[in-house]
Amino acid sequence: MTLLETIHGPRDLDGLSKEQLPQLAAEIRAFLVREISKTGGHLGPNLGVVEMTIAIHRVFHSPTDAIVFDTGHQSYVHKLLTGRQDFSKLRQLGGLAGYPQRSESVHDIVESSHASSSLSWADGISRAFEITGQNDRHVVAVVGDGALTGGMTWEALNNISDDNTRKLIIVVNDNGRSYAPTIGGMARFLNTIRTRASYRDAYLTSKDVFDRLGAPGRAVWRGVRGGMHGFLARVTNNEALYSNLEIKYIGPIDGHDVHAMEEALAQAKGYGAPVIVHAITQKGKGYDPAVRDDADQFHAVGQIDPETGESVEEPGAESYTSVFADELLRLAIENDRIVAITAAMLRPTGLHKMAERFPSRVHDVGIAEQHAVTSAAGLAFGGLHPVVALYATFINRAFDQVLMDVALHKAGVTFVLDRSGVTGPDGPSHHGMWDLAILQVVPNIRLAAPRDSIRLREELAEAVAVDDGPTVVRNPKGTVGREFDAIRRLDDGVDVLQEATQQDVLIVTVGPMAAMGLDVADRLAAQGIGATVVDPRWVVPVPRSIITLAAAHRIVVTIEDGIRVGGIGTRIRQDLREAGVDTAVTELGLPDQFLNHGTRAEILERVGLTPQRIARDVVAMVLGSKIPNARPLPADHTDTGAIKVTRRD
Repeated sequence: MTLLETIHGPRDLDGLSKEQLPQLAAEIRAFLVREISKTGGHLGPNLGVVEMTIAIHRVFHSPTDAIVFDTGHQSYVHKLLTGRQDFSKLRQLGGLAGYPQRSESVHDIVESSHASSSLSWADGISRAFEITGQNDRHVVAVVGDGALTGGMTWEALNNISDDNTRKLIIVVNDNGRSYAPTIGGMARFLNTIRTRASYRDAYLTSKDVFDRLGAPGRAVWRGVRGGMHGFLARVTNNEALYSNLEIKYIGPIDGHDVHAMEEALAQAKGYGAPVIVHAITQKGKGYDPAVRDDADQFHAVGQIDPETGESVEEPGAESYTSVFADELLRLAIENDRIVAITAAMLRPTGLHKMAERFPSRVHDVGIAEQHAVTSAAGLAFGGLHPVVALYATFINRAFDQVLMDVALHKAGVTFVLDRSGVTGPDGPSHHGMWDLAILQVVPNIRLAAPRDSIRLREELAEAVAVDDGPTVVRNPKGTVGREFDAIRRLDDGVDVLQEATQQDVLIVTVGPMAAMGLDVADRLAAQGIGATVVDPRWVVPVPRSIITLAAAHRIVVTIEDGIRVGGIGTRIRQDLREAGVDTAVTELGLPDQFLNHGTRAEILERVGLTPQRIARDVVAMVLGSKIPNARPLPADHTDTGAIKVTRRD
């Protein structure tokens, strides 16, 4: 039996000798490489926090002591040490989540995987412990992998420093990375600490003095090492970053020396007030393919060969992200007013190609979405056209800036939202399912949802040509798949994908839901029901031709992979009423719920968004047995039993 197999909870660590801890760390790394290579997941970040997590759980007693991870993708080792060692279905339906999840364990506290929020959580939890007299409980916030670039971290530190009586320990996991190398002045400051000769020389000189005293001297050295780290940090001015916060600083510590980490954490625990423990770690530690990967040190991987790190997944079709990357570069070559901004998502959103060609025109601001958006408004004021590329889930964090800094000032800013709709394995906080409902309330905003690669190129070009307000192009995760040509394009840009002689049902599809809409139409045709399928391309504002088509049909069905509440279907229904059109509308989309991880197909089936289910319900609506009911057939209608369908794939 391996040491890891004997760990069923954090207190099982107490029985291990100090000599056994490096062996446990090695077993954990081997486990992570072996298991994640089968399922995919966040490999590099977790390889970098093995010793740190062991030390935290040896010094602190979870769940009595609250441990918060920022960001949550660093929590795989924590899961292993808290009794969750079945990684066979990691991030798959029925398996472990890729982030902390309260339903899995009492040791998990914060489920959201949006970075830079942990210190605010820790501030609130520690205040609650103090107010309610739970003075034996500590709070540990593990902050790293780029989270220190986020503004919320510094807002929280400002408040934590104003009250220095709480038992709050902030562990800074300083690996110099987020997805890729961490950006900004903060990163540069930490880099100087990481490499400063004065610190290294003082550390090695003092260690050498104790070594000369033999075994007793080395024992003394081990005992005072945590304290020496703090002392040496002060004499070499490494505290400068935190000097105005009035928070005790210990470090920098070798985050891969489990004994040093334990001693520093024990010192912090005994201090009785907020303490920052600064640990230097290496992302991908112990796995050569990850360490050698300059792009992101295997931040997140698919299925790989554990020996080589090479992908074993079948190469798929072109992704929406790669199409965007190529098209934006083409547009940037033609138009030198185009600049790009992202928030620690340069390669994942596809901006890396433009950055390689035009490095001065691409700006990565770190994990700071709010700053990115308002900075874009400033760039627009200065005569440029900024393209802000983010994951759809992260635009939620910058809503006020979209509303008040971009839209209010009629700034020509284009937002490209990658991984929109149902994304799958990363779970509730990473689905990009709120963007349509949130953004369509912004006055004068224009929202595009491409159904395939051709339309993505078209709509991106149209978006960057708009200079009097915000535009949005939302792309789903994954490959672009089939291309669906239109039978015809209407004057306002709406594409008609299929139409029948009988105008029974108007199906309005949003983006990649076009394939589902066409499938539904075929199923309706088999039941003698005629359907017209349209892709508005620009879903907000609602094109006028959608209103006209709705008036000519008996019922309207909208299909989107955003939430139904306040979604595009709701917007169409409201515009119909305003235009005096009484055609019933059924809005199909995602429920206003947090959807657990699984594949996109599994999640859509779980919420009832399948062609079979939709077609069955629409048939019932046309027959009048399900609300909303379709309008009755005209009095002069004669059912010939045949429906002529025109469609172009």
